[in-house]
Amino acid sequence: MRGMKKILLCSVFALLSACGSVARHADHAANEGRMNDLVMYAVSLADTPYRYGGDSPDDGFDCSGFVGHVFQHELRLKLPRTSHDLSRIGTLIKTYQLQPGDLVFFNTQERSYSHVGIFIGEGKFVHAPKSGSRIRVENMNEPYWAKHYNGARRVKV
Repeated sequence: MRGMKKILLCSVFALLSACGSVARHADHAANEGRMNDLVMYAVSLADTPYRYGGDSPDDGFDCSGFVGHVFQHELRLKLPRTSHDLSRIGTLIKTYQLQPGDLVFFNTQERSYSHVGIFIGEGKFVHAPKSGSRIRVENMNEPYWAKHYNGARRVKV
């Protein structure tokens, strides 16, 4: 009888563990879907003009205004306004851990975390580069971006 009870308890524990695993997998899939939607929306804003201090598709974006708008629009998350403040939220991740929707940071003005974009996969990111330009997709492996890369953060959703 004790042996049967032990087998039954082990079976129940295995079943609960499997259910938890399925739930975690479903959560991961749902989160992945939300981040894919975020990336699709971010890329859809390509060609929107850069505007210092801008945070709307109608008026234009600066880099942090663009990131904030995309996260607010797609995930209803209000993020800090500056790239430097954005560099302090979420979880620090290594380059090899990058997933679509992660924030990528660059030193473009002789100071760390002076620029931010959204990683979209396959070594690319979307961002609002500078005055006179428009939102666009860039390759992080291009020499300029690789040289100025500061790191990445993952925002919990």
